[in-house]
Amino acid sequence: MIVIGADPHKLSHTAAAVERATGELRSSETVAARDSGHAQLLDWARALDDQRVWAIEDCRHVSGGLERFLVDRGEHVVRVPPKQMAGARKSARKRGKSDTIDAVAVARAAIREGIETLPAAFLDEEALAIKLLLDHREDLVGESTRAQNRLRWHLHDIDPELAPPERSLRHLHVLRSLGARLSRREQTVRVRLARELVRRCAALRRELEALERELQTRVREQAPELLELPGCGPLTAAKLIAEIAGAARFPTDAKLARHAGIAPLPASSGARHRHRFDRRGNRQLNCAFHRIAITQARIHPKARAFLERKRSEGKSNREALRSLKRHLVRRVHRLLAPPSVSPPLPMSSSPIRASSAPAVMPCLT
Repeated sequence: MIVIGADPHKLSHTAAAVERATGELRSSETVAARDSGHAQLLDWARALDDQRVWAIEDCRHVSGGLERFLVDRGEHVVRVPPKQMAGARKSARKRGKSDTIDAVAVARAAIREGIETLPAAFLDEEALAIKLLLDHREDLVGESTRAQNRLRWHLHDIDPELAPPERSLRHLHVLRSLGARLSRREQTVRVRLARELVRRCAALRRELEALERELQTRVREQAPELLELPGCGPLTAAKLIAEIAGAARFPTDAKLARHAGIAPLPASSGARHRHRFDRRGNRQLNCAFHRIAITQARIHPKARAFLERKRSEGKSNREALRSLKRHLVRRVHRLLAPPSVSPPLPMSSSPIRASSAPAVMPCLT
């Protein structure tokens, strides 16, 4: 069996086939980053071995085309985080850097970490659409923030009393009132620029509201059960769908927790047994679960009771919150994964003992 590491770029993709058992390089190939090049790469791989796994460095938009092409044709594809390649390159006997060396490093990093432990690529067009909309929304939020900051400096120079309260420039009625007040002033260059920025802020606000309505509609169609989870709003639910990108590619909730950097890492030594925070994983996904957890800790009584019980067991506030996040991962995996992947757990297997806390488990529903 071979593991094919792929180093994707905007103009070309380089792949290296490595023996899974020995890590020995068998062959390498560089093709154009186009559908014709993807087909050429697939033909090359099929000629090498019938049993193969593709390990692609996860570079978002750069690797997305190759990944979708292979998954659509029934190939087994796993994603390798770029951070895992650094150790593979440093430990290699061959010095230097090239696309082929990087592709070999991707394959060997996948072998070292374990093919089964890496997230498999999954063709989910709806999740991809939600992710693209979320990325576009984040770009617009950044652009809106920059425009508001420039507008505030102009208003401060024109008349400090014109500056509205903090964060009020997000509201259309405030922008309309500000535009009307500026129109009654002498139309100097600075006033004209300020009026233009007011119009720009209003246009961005309307576009953001339209995007949020579309995202809410798509989430209700894709996973309405997420919106019933306390503390999970439409944007957070959209982030979960986009970053998980198909819960079926995670056979267990433990693999999803590891992918999100929520599963604790063992850090025991001698007679001291402890776990520490995992700083790796998908930080966007981790942030989404964190938002749900802190919101539940503020507004959901049963989640607050769960946290209090964890603190009474000797856990710190941060450790108790991580426990809640871990249970949220289990709940979200069961909501999004098909029944064949994530069957319902019997009450006897619940990690929260019914005898000690009968009313705590519903905090995750």
